[in-house]
Amino acid sequence: MTSGFVPPPYPQDRLNEIRKMPAAHGHELVDLSIGTPIDPVPEIAMALGASLSLARGYPSSAGSALLREAAATWIGHRFDVEVGIEAVAACVGSKEFVASLPQYLKLRDPSRSTVLYPAVSYPTYAMGATLAGCKAVAVPIAANGELDLDSLSPEVLKDALCCWVNSPANPTGRVSGFDRVVEMGRQYGFVVVSDECYVEFAWEAEPATVLEYGPHQVLALHSLSKRSNFAGGRVGFYAGDLNLVSYLSEVRKHAGLMVPGPIQNIAATLLGDQKHVDVQRALYRERLEILIQIAAALGFEAAMPEGGFYIWVDGGERDGFELAAHFASQSGIVGSPGEFYGDASKNFLRIAAVAPTNQLLGIAASLL
Repeated sequence: MTSGFVPPPYPQDRLNEIRKMPAAHGHELVDLSIGTPIDPVPEIAMALGASLSLARGYPSSAGSALLREAAATWIGHRFDVEVGIEAVAACVGSKEFVASLPQYLKLRDPSRSTVLYPAVSYPTYAMGATLAGCKAVAVPIAANGELDLDSLSPEVLKDALCCWVNSPANPTGRVSGFDRVVEMGRQYGFVVVSDECYVEFAWEAEPATVLEYGPHQVLALHSLSKRSNFAGGRVGFYAGDLNLVSYLSEVRKHAGLMVPGPIQNIAATLLGDQKHVDVQRALYRERLEILIQIAAALGFEAAMPEGGFYIWVDGGERDGFELAAHFASQSGIVGSPGEFYGDASKNFLRIAAVAPTNQLLGIAASLL
Protein backbone atom coordinates (compact mmCIF):
# COMPACT_ATOMS: atom_id res chain seq x y z
CA MET A 1 0.00 0.00 0.00
CA THR A 2 1.40 3.39 -1.01
CA SER A 3 1.86 5.71 1.92
CA GLY A 4 0.37 9.16 1.47
CA PHE A 5 0.06 12.29 3.50
CA VAL A 6 -0.39 11.72 7.23
CA PRO A 7 -1.59 14.84 9.07
CA PRO A 8 0.74 15.76 11.93
CA PRO A 9 -0.71 16.06 15.43
CA TYR A 10 -2.72 19.26 15.73
CA PRO A 11 -0.50 21.61 17.78
CA GLN A 12 -3.01 22.36 20.53
CA ASP A 13 -3.66 18.64 21.06
CA ARG A 14 -0.06 18.29 22.21
CA LEU A 15 -0.91 20.32 25.32
CA ASN A 16 -3.32 17.76 26.79
CA GLU A 17 -0.89 16.60 29.49
CA ILE A 18 0.03 20.15 30.42
CA ARG A 19 -3.67 21.01 30.74
CA LYS A 20 -3.83 18.48 33.59
CA MET A 21 -1.09 20.23 35.60
CA PRO A 22 -3.09 23.13 37.08
CA ALA A 23 -5.50 20.79 38.90
CA ALA A 24 -2.59 18.65 40.13
CA HIS A 25 -1.06 21.75 41.73
CA GLY A 26 -4.26 23.17 43.18
CA HIS A 27 -4.95 25.74 40.46
CA GLU A 28 -7.89 26.40 38.21
CA LEU A 29 -7.12 25.70 34.55
CA VAL A 30 -6.92 28.97 32.58
CA ASP A 31 -6.33 27.90 28.98
CA LEU A 32 -4.80 30.84 27.11
CA SER A 33 -3.16 28.73 24.43
CA ILE A 34 -5.65 29.75 21.73
CA GLY A 35 -6.73 33.29 20.88
CA THR A 36 -10.41 32.44 21.15
CA PRO A 37 -12.50 35.52 22.01
CA ILE A 38 -14.39 35.15 25.31
CA ASP A 39 -16.18 38.49 25.46
CA PRO A 40 -19.79 38.95 24.31
CA VAL A 41 -20.70 39.35 20.67
CA PRO A 42 -21.78 43.00 20.20
CA GLU A 43 -25.47 43.59 20.87
CA ILE A 44 -26.02 44.95 17.38
CA ALA A 45 -25.14 41.51 16.02
CA MET A 46 -27.35 39.67 18.49
CA ALA A 47 -30.34 41.73 17.44
CA LEU A 48 -29.90 40.59 13.85
CA GLY A 49 -29.29 36.97 14.76
CA ALA A 50 -32.98 36.22 15.07
CA SER A 51 -33.61 37.11 11.43
CA LEU A 52 -33.29 34.11 9.14
CA SER A 53 -34.74 35.78 6.08
CA LEU A 54 -31.51 35.18 4.17
CA ALA A 55 -31.28 31.48 5.08
CA ARG A 56 -33.74 30.10 2.55
CA GLY A 57 -31.65 30.33 -0.60
CA TYR A 58 -27.98 29.70 -1.26
CA PRO A 59 -25.87 32.73 -0.36
CA SER A 60 -23.42 34.31 -2.77
CA SER A 61 -20.01 32.65 -2.49
CA ALA A 62 -18.23 35.92 -3.24
CA GLY A 63 -20.34 37.67 -0.63
CA SER A 64 -23.48 39.73 -0.85
CA ALA A 65 -23.34 43.25 -2.22
CA LEU A 66 -24.22 44.41 1.30
CA LEU A 67 -21.22 42.66 2.85
CA ARG A 68 -18.76 43.66 0.14
CA GLU A 69 -19.90 47.27 0.28
CA ALA A 70 -19.51 47.26 4.06
CA ALA A 71 -16.00 45.80 3.75
CA ALA A 72 -14.98 48.33 1.10
CA THR A 73 -16.38 51.18 3.20
CA TRP A 74 -14.56 49.94 6.29
CA ILE A 75 -11.26 49.76 4.37
CA GLY A 76 -11.80 53.33 3.24
CA HIS A 77 -12.58 54.62 6.73
CA ARG A 78 -9.89 52.65 8.52
CA PHE A 79 -7.00 53.03 6.08
CA ASP A 80 -8.01 55.84 3.73
CA VAL A 81 -7.70 53.44 0.80
CA GLU A 82 -10.36 53.27 -1.89
CA VAL A 83 -11.43 49.77 -2.95
CA GLY A 84 -14.33 48.92 -5.25
CA ILE A 85 -16.69 46.16 -4.16
CA GLU A 86 -15.69 44.13 -7.22
CA ALA A 87 -12.22 43.86 -5.65
CA VAL A 88 -13.60 42.44 -2.38
CA ALA A 89 -14.88 38.90 -1.70
CA ALA A 90 -15.98 36.89 1.32
CA CYS A 91 -14.28 33.90 2.89
CA VAL A 92 -15.43 31.39 5.49
CA GLY A 93 -13.26 32.85 8.21
CA SER A 94 -9.62 33.62 7.47
CA LYS A 95 -8.12 30.23 8.37
CA GLU A 96 -9.73 28.30 5.52
CA PHE A 97 -8.51 30.99 3.13
CA VAL A 98 -4.95 30.68 4.47
CA ALA A 99 -5.06 26.90 4.16
CA SER A 100 -6.62 26.77 0.69
CA LEU A 101 -5.05 29.72 -1.14
CA PRO A 102 -1.83 27.95 -2.28
CA GLN A 103 -3.71 25.16 -4.06
CA TYR A 104 -5.79 27.68 -6.01
CA LEU A 105 -2.75 29.77 -6.91
CA LYS A 106 -0.96 26.58 -7.99
CA LEU A 107 -3.83 25.75 -10.34
CA ARG A 108 -3.58 29.25 -11.77
CA ASP A 109 0.19 29.05 -12.30
CA PRO A 110 1.51 25.44 -12.32
CA SER A 111 5.01 26.70 -13.15
CA ARG A 112 5.52 27.83 -9.54
CA SER A 113 5.48 25.70 -6.41
CA THR A 114 6.91 27.62 -3.44
CA VAL A 115 5.06 29.38 -0.61
CA LEU A 116 7.05 31.90 1.42
CA TYR A 117 6.07 32.68 5.01
CA PRO A 118 7.64 34.24 8.14
CA ALA A 119 10.00 31.94 10.03
CA VAL A 120 8.05 32.66 13.24
CA SER A 121 4.37 32.68 12.40
CA TYR A 122 0.91 31.14 12.38
CA PRO A 123 1.45 27.46 11.45
CA THR A 124 -1.34 27.35 8.85
CA TYR A 125 0.79 29.34 6.38
CA ALA A 126 3.16 26.37 6.09
CA MET A 127 0.37 23.81 6.30
CA GLY A 128 -1.46 25.46 3.39
CA ALA A 129 1.64 24.91 1.27
CA THR A 130 1.83 21.28 2.35
CA LEU A 131 -1.83 20.65 1.56
CA ALA A 132 -1.29 22.11 -1.91
CA GLY A 133 1.74 19.92 -2.60
CA CYS A 134 3.96 23.00 -2.58
CA LYS A 135 7.27 23.70 -0.90
CA ALA A 136 6.99 25.83 2.24
CA VAL A 137 10.00 28.13 2.72
CA ALA A 138 10.40 29.92 6.05
CA VAL A 139 11.80 33.42 5.54
CA PRO A 140 14.07 34.87 8.24
CA ILE A 141 12.75 37.95 10.01
CA ALA A 142 14.95 41.05 9.97
CA ALA A 143 15.59 43.26 13.01
CA ASN A 144 12.86 45.69 11.91
CA GLY A 145 10.28 42.89 11.83
CA GLU A 146 10.09 42.69 8.04
CA LEU A 147 10.88 39.56 6.07
CA ASP A 148 14.49 39.23 4.97
CA LEU A 149 13.67 38.22 1.40
CA ASP A 150 17.15 39.29 0.30
CA SER A 151 18.49 36.21 2.11
CA LEU A 152 16.71 33.95 -0.40
CA SER A 153 18.19 32.88 -3.71
CA PRO A 154 16.75 34.25 -6.97
CA GLU A 155 15.75 30.68 -7.86
CA VAL A 156 13.51 30.43 -4.77
CA LEU A 157 12.00 33.86 -5.41
CA LYS A 158 11.27 33.04 -9.05
CA ASP A 159 9.48 29.86 -7.99
CA ALA A 160 7.32 31.58 -5.36
CA LEU A 161 3.56 31.54 -5.81
CA CYS A 162 2.93 33.82 -2.86
CA CYS A 163 4.47 35.33 0.23
CA TRP A 164 2.56 35.66 3.49
CA VAL A 165 3.05 38.68 5.71
CA ASN A 166 1.34 39.31 9.04
CA SER A 167 1.28 42.61 10.91
CA PRO A 168 0.59 42.88 13.79
CA ALA A 169 2.21 39.48 13.87
CA ASN A 170 1.05 36.33 15.57
CA PRO A 171 2.74 35.29 17.84
CA THR A 172 5.38 37.99 18.32
CA GLY A 173 3.18 41.11 18.21
CA ARG A 174 5.60 42.89 15.89
CA VAL A 175 4.26 45.63 13.63
CA SER A 176 6.21 45.98 10.39
CA GLY A 177 6.06 47.65 7.02
CA PHE A 178 5.44 46.19 3.59
CA ASP A 179 7.82 48.18 1.37
CA ARG A 180 10.41 45.56 0.51
CA VAL A 181 8.07 42.57 0.23
CA VAL A 182 5.73 44.42 -2.15
CA GLU A 183 8.69 45.58 -4.23
CA MET A 184 10.11 42.08 -4.49
CA GLY A 185 6.74 40.49 -5.13
CA ARG A 186 6.26 42.71 -8.15
CA GLN A 187 9.84 42.15 -9.27
CA TYR A 188 9.64 38.35 -9.12
CA GLY A 189 5.95 37.92 -9.94
CA PHE A 190 4.61 36.40 -6.71
CA VAL A 191 1.48 37.45 -4.82
CA VAL A 192 1.94 39.26 -1.51
CA VAL A 193 -0.82 38.18 0.88
CA SER A 194 -1.14 40.24 4.04
CA ASP A 195 -2.96 38.61 6.95
CA GLU A 196 -4.32 41.65 8.79
CA CYS A 197 -6.67 40.00 11.29
CA TYR A 198 -5.08 41.81 14.27
CA VAL A 199 -4.95 45.24 12.65
CA GLU A 200 -7.50 46.74 15.05
CA PHE A 201 -5.12 45.97 17.91
CA ALA A 202 -2.00 47.92 16.93
CA TRP A 203 -1.03 49.66 20.16
CA GLU A 204 1.55 52.27 19.20
CA ALA A 205 1.12 52.69 15.45
CA GLU A 206 -1.80 53.59 13.22
CA PRO A 207 -3.50 50.66 11.47
CA ALA A 208 -1.80 49.82 8.17
CA THR A 209 -2.69 47.65 5.19
CA VAL A 210 -0.75 46.33 2.24
CA LEU A 211 -3.46 47.90 0.04
CA GLU A 212 -1.79 51.28 0.67
CA TYR A 213 0.78 50.19 -1.93
CA GLY A 214 -1.83 49.76 -4.64
CA PRO A 215 -3.71 46.58 -5.55
CA HIS A 216 -1.36 45.06 -8.14
CA GLN A 217 -0.35 41.54 -7.01
CA VAL A 218 -1.40 42.09 -3.42
CA LEU A 219 -4.24 40.77 -1.28
CA ALA A 220 -5.27 41.86 2.20
CA LEU A 221 -7.08 39.30 4.36
CA HIS A 222 -9.41 40.34 7.19
CA SER A 223 -11.56 38.57 9.73
CA LEU A 224 -14.33 39.49 12.14
CA SER A 225 -13.24 36.79 14.59
CA LYS A 226 -10.92 39.00 16.66
CA ARG A 227 -12.30 42.44 15.78
CA SER A 228 -15.89 41.65 16.75
CA ASN A 229 -15.65 38.51 18.94
CA PHE A 230 -17.36 36.70 16.07
CA ALA A 231 -15.12 33.66 15.61
CA GLY A 232 -18.15 31.37 15.59
CA GLY A 233 -19.62 33.29 12.66
CA ARG A 234 -16.77 32.13 10.40
CA VAL A 235 -16.72 35.19 8.22
CA GLY A 236 -13.92 37.24 6.73
CA PHE A 237 -13.01 38.89 3.46
CA TYR A 238 -10.10 39.47 1.13
CA ALA A 239 -9.45 42.46 -1.09
CA GLY A 240 -6.89 43.73 -3.57
CA ASP A 241 -5.83 42.79 -7.09
CA LEU A 242 -9.03 42.69 -9.17
CA ASN A 243 -7.83 39.84 -11.38
CA LEU A 244 -6.88 37.73 -8.37
CA VAL A 245 -10.09 38.46 -6.49
CA SER A 246 -12.14 37.60 -9.59
CA TYR A 247 -10.25 34.36 -10.13
CA LEU A 248 -10.37 33.27 -6.50
CA SER A 249 -14.04 34.10 -6.05
CA GLU A 250 -14.88 31.98 -9.11
CA VAL A 251 -12.80 28.95 -8.13
CA ARG A 252 -14.04 29.15 -4.54
CA LYS A 253 -17.59 29.15 -5.90
CA HIS A 254 -16.86 25.78 -7.53
CA ALA A 255 -15.58 24.51 -4.18
CA GLY A 256 -18.87 25.44 -2.51
CA LEU A 257 -17.27 27.87 -0.08
CA MET A 258 -20.09 30.12 1.16
CA VAL A 259 -20.61 32.23 4.27
CA PRO A 260 -24.20 31.68 5.47
CA GLY A 261 -26.55 34.45 4.34
CA PRO A 262 -27.63 35.62 7.82
CA ILE A 263 -23.98 35.73 8.92
CA GLN A 264 -23.10 37.96 5.96
CA ASN A 265 -25.84 40.34 7.04
CA ILE A 266 -24.55 40.44 10.63
CA ALA A 267 -20.97 40.94 9.43
CA ALA A 268 -21.98 43.94 7.34
CA THR A 269 -23.55 45.54 10.41
CA LEU A 270 -20.49 44.82 12.57
CA LEU A 271 -18.15 46.37 10.00
CA GLY A 272 -20.21 49.54 10.19
CA ASP A 273 -19.67 49.95 13.93
CA GLN A 274 -16.38 50.96 15.55
CA LYS A 275 -17.62 51.52 19.11
CA HIS A 276 -17.57 47.84 20.07
CA VAL A 277 -14.01 47.56 18.71
CA ASP A 278 -12.85 50.43 20.91
CA VAL A 279 -14.35 48.68 23.94
CA GLN A 280 -12.54 45.47 23.04
CA ARG A 281 -9.24 47.29 22.51
CA ALA A 282 -9.39 48.63 26.06
CA LEU A 283 -10.10 45.17 27.47
CA TYR A 284 -7.20 43.53 25.64
CA ARG A 285 -4.76 46.25 26.58
CA GLU A 286 -5.64 45.94 30.27
CA ARG A 287 -5.35 42.15 30.16
CA LEU A 288 -2.00 42.28 28.40
CA GLU A 289 -0.64 44.51 31.17
CA ILE A 290 -1.86 42.04 33.80
CA LEU A 291 -0.31 39.09 31.94
CA ILE A 292 3.01 40.94 31.85
CA GLN A 293 2.79 41.29 35.66
CA ILE A 294 2.03 37.58 36.00
CA ALA A 295 5.01 36.65 33.83
CA ALA A 296 7.26 38.90 35.93
CA ALA A 297 5.99 37.31 39.14
CA LEU A 298 6.98 33.93 37.70
CA GLY A 299 10.46 35.23 36.88
CA PHE A 300 10.11 36.06 33.18
CA GLU A 301 10.21 39.35 31.34
CA ALA A 302 7.61 40.04 28.68
CA ALA A 303 7.17 43.34 26.88
CA MET A 304 3.95 44.96 25.77
CA PRO A 305 3.50 43.81 22.16
CA GLU A 306 3.43 46.38 19.38
CA GLY A 307 0.13 44.83 18.34
CA GLY A 308 -2.15 41.85 18.81
CA PHE A 309 -3.32 40.38 22.10
CA TYR A 310 -0.57 37.91 22.98
CA ILE A 311 2.44 38.22 25.24
CA TRP A 312 5.55 36.48 23.90
CA VAL A 313 7.60 35.15 26.80
CA ASP A 314 11.31 34.48 26.29
CA GLY A 315 12.28 31.39 28.25
CA GLY A 316 16.03 31.80 27.84
CA GLU A 317 17.45 28.29 28.20
CA ARG A 318 14.04 26.67 28.71
CA ASP A 319 12.12 25.38 25.74
CA GLY A 320 8.50 26.27 25.18
CA PHE A 321 7.09 23.07 26.65
CA GLU A 322 9.12 23.56 29.83
CA LEU A 323 7.81 27.11 29.99
CA ALA A 324 4.24 25.93 29.45
CA ALA A 325 4.59 23.36 32.24
CA HIS A 326 6.05 25.97 34.60
CA PHE A 327 3.25 28.49 33.98
CA ALA A 328 0.58 25.78 34.27
CA SER A 329 1.89 24.35 37.53
CA GLN A 330 2.56 27.72 39.17
CA SER A 331 -0.43 29.75 38.00
CA GLY A 332 -2.91 27.54 36.19
CA ILE A 333 -2.24 29.37 32.91
CA VAL A 334 -1.64 27.24 29.82
CA GLY A 335 0.14 28.93 26.91
CA SER A 336 1.35 27.76 23.51
CA PRO A 337 4.99 26.62 23.21
CA GLY A 338 6.98 28.63 20.70
CA GLU A 339 7.82 25.64 18.52
CA PHE A 340 4.20 25.68 17.31
CA TYR A 341 5.20 28.81 15.38
CA GLY A 342 8.51 27.64 13.93
CA ASP A 343 11.89 26.19 14.81
CA ALA A 344 13.29 29.68 15.39
CA SER A 345 11.07 30.24 18.45
CA LYS A 346 11.45 27.03 20.45
CA ASN A 347 12.38 28.89 23.65
CA PHE A 348 9.27 31.06 23.79
CA LEU A 349 5.73 30.81 25.08
CA ARG A 350 2.69 32.60 23.66
CA ILE A 351 -0.08 33.56 26.09
CA ALA A 352 -3.36 35.01 24.84
CA ALA A 353 -5.23 37.74 26.71
CA VAL A 354 -8.51 35.84 26.48
CA ALA A 355 -9.48 35.27 30.10
CA PRO A 356 -11.81 37.57 32.04
CA THR A 357 -9.97 40.53 33.54
CA ASN A 358 -11.02 39.69 37.10
CA GLN A 359 -9.71 36.16 36.72
CA LEU A 360 -6.32 37.43 35.59
CA LEU A 361 -6.26 39.97 38.41
CA GLY A 362 -6.90 37.14 40.87
CA ILE A 363 -3.98 35.12 39.49
CA ALA A 364 -1.70 38.15 39.63
CA ALA A 365 -2.71 38.88 43.25
CA SER A 366 -1.99 35.29 44.27
CA LEU A 367 1.54 35.51 42.85
CA LEU A 368 2.55 38.97 44.05
